[in-house]
Amino acid sequence: MLSRRSTVLFVVAMATSALVPGCGREPRERLQGKWRGIGIEGLMGEQESKADGWAKGTRLEFTGNKVTVTMPAESPRSGTFRVAQADGEKLKVQFKRPEGGEDLADFKFEKDGTLRWIVGNAQVVMTKAVN
Repeated sequence: MLSRRSTVLFVVAMATSALVPGCGREPRERLQGKWRGIGIEGLMGEQESKADGWAKGTRLEFTGNKVTVTMPAESPRSGTFRVAQADGEKLKVQFKRPEGGEDLADFKFEKDGTLRWIVGNAQVVMTKAVN
């Protein structure tokens, strides 16, 4: 039987873990919702300024095992996804296109609540959209 002190510590630990983003949640659950690009990092000069506008127009929406990817100057694309690999805050996500084919993408959850979509040497920085 737990002592009163142990019970209090357990309750505090559980309450605290609920406040830490992603703590105790499966990687697929952490992706759920709408994500919007807020910028890009890892490029230089004019290349970065052009890509930054593209990144800010990029959206990802994860609902269950469905995903919709919206990028500037392109029609939204939908399909299914699965987390192919999870290593701490890093994920490798497999996207399956309805017409066939699949793509792998690397993501990383940051402590500040942002999500980084790693594309080569660049990272599209994304934040969870409110609605």
